[in-house]
Amino acid sequence: MLKIDGDVMSKDKAIAAIKAGSIVDADQSLLPFFLKRTGDIAGWLKSRAIDAHRTNSRLLKKALRLAANDDAALVLKVNAATITDTYWFREEGAGLKFDDVRFKANYFDKLALYGDPDGFNLPYSATPELTNTGSFEKCWRLSGGKWWMIKQGSEPERFSEMFVCKLGEALGFPMAEYYCDNAVIKSPDFTQGASVNYEAAEGLVGDDEDYALNFDVLRELSSDLAEQYIEIIYLDTLCFNMDRHTRNYGILRDVNTGAVLRMAPNYDNNIALISRGMPSDLERTNDRLIALFAELLKQKKEAFEIAKRLPVPDADMIVDCIKQVPIPVDTQAVTRFISSGSRRIQKQLRG
Repeated sequence: MLKIDGDVMSKDKAIAAIKAGSIVDADQSLLPFFLKRTGDIAGWLKSRAIDAHRTNSRLLKKALRLAANDDAALVLKVNAATITDTYWFREEGAGLKFDDVRFKANYFDKLALYGDPDGFNLPYSATPELTNTGSFEKCWRLSGGKWWMIKQGSEPERFSEMFVCKLGEALGFPMAEYYCDNAVIKSPDFTQGASVNYEAAEGLVGDDEDYALNFDVLRELSSDLAEQYIEIIYLDTLCFNMDRHTRNYGILRDVNTGAVLRMAPNYDNNIALISRGMPSDLERTNDRLIALFAELLKQKKEAFEIAKRLPVPDADMIVDCIKQVPIPVDTQAVTRFISSGSRRIQKQLRG
């Protein structure tokens, strides 16, 4: 157990008192879901840490002279602050305010994104990269007064991310915005400077990706959340997103009251569709994601009823979305693959 004393904060409000690494008092209405579920302050801190397996994360820690191998200790170097929520940790006696710990610049963006040698030689300063989670090389960059997520990726990965965004928009689903910018892809912070708090589904369900469990937990919070979750996994199924996990979908909460607002917009689709090559079976005759979605529809009548109302893409819509992405692909193959998936999903809905 991490032996720390202080407070978990939301902006300038103390929402949980910590003694010797344990919660001794908390405002349950404002507490992060992870802490409400587990009470594990060290685990919560670790969940906010940069992925240690990313090559550039190791370079970043070396450049910042941070020898700590423990993720919880690492994020405390920046008071556990992130770009996408107002939570942070104030050690006992520190006297800090939210404005003291929130990020106003990031001088290590190029080091985090590319391993830039000039960035390696910069003096220490607090950086949002220490709490920038995820397995791809990426960075936060401040531009035009707002934060942008910049992410590396191959052409197939960038196409897949952009295309799924465009198809989701065409179907009327809430999607994070994505733009191609030369050899990277970029997306504006969908919390708009932590005007709402984003919390990954991990806070509610741990690492359990089971569709039925997630559906039930979200439905207990709100029927709207359950419907929005079905939209996410439906689009995952259409576009063969193999990498949906409990740290890349989640919930937006009111900063001041803790009230659940809605699911976060659908994001992180760069390991979908053709990101690992075009699947050989364009008819999707033995598709695992379709089977998992069909299993949910059989298990949960409410999910089945939601799925029956979902919009169905046609070939013209798919082709139009492909044309909006400035990366060349085999349009006929992509259209056939998604259309085949859609037909098989509709077959499940017809019984």
